[in-house]
This record gives sequence, C-alpha cells and structure tokens, in this order.
Amino acid sequence: MTREGAALIRFKRVAQVIVQQIQEVLNARVFVVDDRAIVVVSTENEAVGHCFDAPSNLRLPLQVGYQRGELILGHLESDEISLRLMQVLVELVIAQAMSISDQPFQPELKNKFIHDLLRSASRNESEVLREAQILGLDFTRPRAVILIDAAEYLLSCPTKPFEMLDAQTQRRIQVIIESIVKFFHLPNDTICAYIGGSEIAVLKASSTQDLKAWADQKDPAGNPSWANLAALKRASTALLNQLRSQTGTNLSIGIGRYHPGIQGLARSYQDAQAALSLGHHFSGENQVYCLDDLGVAAFVGISDESTKIDLAKHLLSPLDQEPELIDTLEVFFTENCYPSSTAGKLSIHRNTLSYRLDKITSLTGLNPRLFDDAIQIRLALLLRSFVDSHSESLAVRDRKLGICTIPERTNSLHLVQMPNVFSL
Repeated sequence: MTREGAALIRFKRVAQVIVQQIQEVLNARVFVVDDRAIVVVSTENEAVGHCFDAPSNLRLPLQVGYQRGELILGHLESDEISLRLMQVLVELVIAQAMSISDQPFQPELKNKFIHDLLRSASRNESEVLREAQILGLDFTRPRAVILIDAAEYLLSCPTKPFEMLDAQTQRRIQVIIESIVKFFHLPNDTICAYIGGSEIAVLKASSTQDLKAWADQKDPAGNPSWANLAALKRASTALLNQLRSQTGTNLSIGIGRYHPGIQGLARSYQDAQAALSLGHHFSGENQVYCLDDLGVAAFVGISDESTKIDLAKHLLSPLDQEPELIDTLEVFFTENCYPSSTAGKLSIHRNTLSYRLDKITSLTGLNPRLFDDAIQIRLALLLRSFVDSHSESLAVRDRKLGICTIPERTNSLHLVQMPNVFSL
C-alpha cells in the first residue's frame, strides 16, 4: 500500500469517529471531504463518493497525517444553537479524535489498547469504542477471547512492552499473529495483540455465523455465555496444530466464554487465563483448555464464585427438563453410588437405574459411575441447590416483610454471598 493510500485510510477512520460524534451531539448533516472536495464520510451515505455541492453552516479544515480535507456541517433548519457554540463543539470533537490519531499507528499502540481493555473491566464503553474506531478495530460483533501461551517459542516470558523487546522476539510475535490472521482468513474477523509475558490474545468474532466453518448440528445451544464453545474449541484446536507445526515448539491455548458488552471482553479474558493456568498445572502443554473441560479442577481452582455457579448450571443444563434424572442423581449420591440401594430407594429395577445413568451420561457427557465425573456432578448439584435454597429464603423473608421484589435473571453473586468452600 502506498503512503497516500495508507494516509487516506487513516483519514477516513478518524473522519468516521468525528462524524458520528458530531451527529450525536448536534443531530446535524455532516460531511467530510478530501482535498478534491469529494465526500469520503457523511451522515448521508448517498453523498459519499460525490463532489460536495450543498448549503452549509460551518466549514473547518481537517488534516490527519499527510491527508488534508474539510469538515462541513450542512444547513440547519433550527436556530436553537448559535454558530459560535456550534463551532466550539465541533472543534472539541475534532481535537479529541486528533489527540488519539496523532499517535503513531504502530503494533504497540494496538497492543497497549487491547492489553488495557482486557486487564480492566471498568473502562468507559463509549471512550473504548471511539479509540477502537480510530485504530480500525471492529467491536460491533460479539467476541470471545482465545489466549495463546507461546513461552517456548518466544524463548522467555518478556515483561517489557512490545517496542522495547529485542528484534528476534518482536519478529516471532509477529509470525504468530500473521499465522492467526491467515488461519481465520479475514483480518477484520480477528483482532490479535501481544499483551505481555508470553501471551497473545485473539478477540475472535464468536457468533454462530462467524464460527460456521467449525460448527456441528449436534452442538448444544443453551446459555449465551456457553453457546458456540464447541465450535470455538474446534477452531482453536486447528489453530494450535497450525501454530505448533509452524513454530516447531510447544504452545497452549485457553478459551474464554462470550460475555456481552465491551466489559465482557475482560471477563472472557479472565475465563481464558484461568483455563490456561489450570490446564497447564493439571494437564501439561500442547492442548486447548476451556473451563467446562477441566473437570474438578475448575471447581477447586477458580476463586470467582459466580463463575463456579455459571459452570454448575452449564453442566446440569441438559437435565433442566429431566427432573426424574435429577432425583435419581440425588439418591444415587446419597446412597454412596451403590446401584442396589439406589434402585431400592427409588423403587425401580436395577436395569431402569442403569438406563437412567446411561441417559445422564448421554445428555451431559459426564458418567456418574466414574469418580471424577461423579464429583463434578455432585459439586454442581450442591452449588445449584445452595443458590436455589438461598433465593427461596430471601423470597420468604421478603414476603413476611411485605416487600415486593422483581426477580432478576442473573448468574452473578452480587446478591448471594457464598462461603468459598471450593477454592484452593
């Protein structure tokens, strides 16, 4: 790409942010033209690509890097705002956008932006979206975090920012990122960044359409936070194989669930980081890890109680419409997993019990006859039972006090305080 072409692309990115902000503030018709008076960005799509020729209230010069142009406000019917105040507002919007665009557009700028985004769940969403637009990052699509640990390939876990790393490490990081972009085919489908240490984060578009190439008709739907994980795991496994083949070293991948909103990306990163850390500790390298595949380790190794509740509900969700199977499990565990006494307590034949346990295995992928799987199911039942009973106690209390509450559908424990009995 020529310098002029790159300058025009950057000019358009900044212009898009400015036009959007001005339109929101003034509800005006806004046009940005290049040095030939051709409209490149506008609130009126049909004007783009044509020479500007219409009445206007305000015209201000706009320069981004080497590219010059002009910002134009179309004629306003309303006199509610003075021309001088309008100019001040527009100049403020331009100054804000330019303060970001004046920084050099280099990999470290994007790396820092994504690093800060993933490490902080409290950033202002509109501010994040403005910066993302200027950097050309698309956050309009749902995304989940794929976290790659490439310590062996990078030869260390560097603690310096990207721009301060030695040339060999920088090049190796770039090799991985280029391989990721090539693997997913569309650069605008995948946002990749080196975020320090040995970690490279991929903010993968995670809708059903985006993961169609790795989807299977048998994949469960369920809770949006866990939906499409099966396809994401297949994509990550194929990506891991490609990266290992290309680098000739051991690598590992952690997958985070999708969480809505910009702040949800930080939660997805926390999921991926926890899965990667626990996976390394219990299973070694060269694997793809996700919380719902880590077994008992996920319950004992995660400190966040709301994530444990989410995981418990997810594991048991295939049984939501099977109360008979839930009752069977409860009795099975009460009877210390002895089939004879369980069948006696339930007043059923042992073959019927065997059929029910097989059905549970088929629906959940967990076999209650196996020790590790039985512990997962047991812990999930206990966690779900604790939350349900606590919610019922609160409801009874509120009824006695004459308090009318609107139940919220949430997996968060902001309203439920649980003892951290399943943490290491």
